[in-house]
Amino acid sequence: MCKVFYSLFFLTFLLSCRGENQGPDISKVEVDVVVNRFDQDFFAMDTLALEKSLNELQVQYPSFTPIYLQHVLGVNPETIFSSVKNFIRLSETLFAATQKEIGSFSPIKEEFENSFRHVKYYFPEYKIPSIITVLGPVDALAQTSAGEATPNFIGSDFIGISLQFYLGKDFELYQDGYFVTNVAPLYRSRRFDKKYIVADAMKLVVDDLFPDNSAGNKLLEQIIEKGKQAWLLDKFMPTTADSIKIGFTKNQLDWCTENEGLIWTYLLENEKDIYTTDPLVIQTYIGDAPFTATLSQDSPGNIGMWIGRQIVRKFVEKKSAFTVEQVMQSTANAIFKSAKYKPK
Repeated sequence: MCKVFYSLFFLTFLLSCRGENQGPDISKVEVDVVVNRFDQDFFAMDTLALEKSLNELQVQYPSFTPIYLQHVLGVNPETIFSSVKNFIRLSETLFAATQKEIGSFSPIKEEFENSFRHVKYYFPEYKIPSIITVLGPVDALAQTSAGEATPNFIGSDFIGISLQFYLGKDFELYQDGYFVTNVAPLYRSRRFDKKYIVADAMKLVVDDLFPDNSAGNKLLEQIIEKGKQAWLLDKFMPTTADSIKIGFTKNQLDWCTENEGLIWTYLLENEKDIYTTDPLVIQTYIGDAPFTATLSQDSPGNIGMWIGRQIVRKFVEKKSAFTVEQVMQSTANAIFKSAKYKPK
């Protein structure tokens, strides 16, 4: 009888832990995620009748086609036909590579649906954007509202997924010297894999809901604001690995966990750093880099975001009655004061 009791208790414990890790029950949250394969429709155009084909594309994508032509391809209206034809000709091999690597978008769509159910659970009024896959130039990443590099871009009712940046870290183009120097160094292109598509896109959703307006503020405020965004991403993707959501390697994550107290002690002992507004110092802690220059080479770049999330987690522990929105609306100073963050 005792064995049965303990077995049932242990099973209940496991199930309760599993439920916590998987976030809230979203089974009754309905979402309609629309995926438009603009990349396929664009490259299916007849270049021998391009004017007709572009008109048909415009009818199919009335608001997105001009955005793509003007802001993604950067086409001059006076040379639109020759420019589009030239881009298609030069990009046919790359397009074929994306179709082979990405394959069916269905598994990725399912990931989007799961994440957007969490978004709607916490923010029922949020309008789910459509997902539009594109193939754009390989020499320029997009930028977030905070000026950070991102493969994707968000509009008023869509998220554009740039497939040329999701072909796997070993893709030949990403090893090219010009690409490494001018587009994405290897520590960034190692994340150019389709398993990062949804997380990269959901970061844009987080920023759409709660833009990071901390640029120019003290470093401490900036790391907490970025920590808030990382914490919210956890809410939207509770079962996704940290290595995918925040982009650190497993070794870097392990190093952060093992050295959390040392990291924080270093920042406190260098108050001129943690309270600085010097962009160069701030970039050291919240900029994308192979490692944090003032710390070990085993550390990740953008370590400030990780520390910021730890501070927010402590704040949430103390403010357990707060809603997600209340947490996100809390100021960096209020979070820091209440969290009393003192890792060992």
